[in-house]
Amino acid sequence: MTDHYATLGLRSDATLAAIKKAFRQQASLHHPDRNAAASAPARFRAVQEAYEVLSDSAKRQAYDDNRRRNLLDSPIDTAREIWHNYFDQLLRNVHDTKTPRP
Repeated sequence: MTDHYATLGLRSDATLAAIKKAFRQQASLHHPDRNAAASAPARFRAVQEAYEVLSDSAKRQAYDDNRRRNLLDSPIDTAREIWHNYFDQLLRNVHDTKTPRP
């Protein structure tokens, strides 16, 4: 399960205004027209998907409910996935900042 909050760099109690702001920042950062990194299109799609879920109150509620269930079902796997996503994002950001832009 993808952590949409981590994708946008948010906490799970983020307001709609914070979600919109984070989406604009992340979309601008990872838009393929502005970012030549090979990972940019995939990151941009992930940011779009996260925004689509978190900006819609019904989808967000269903996502949060499912997220809570997954935390309870397998806490070790969930923790592993969270850390894996976190470090992958850090490494991508480091790589993207080192990639020369035209």
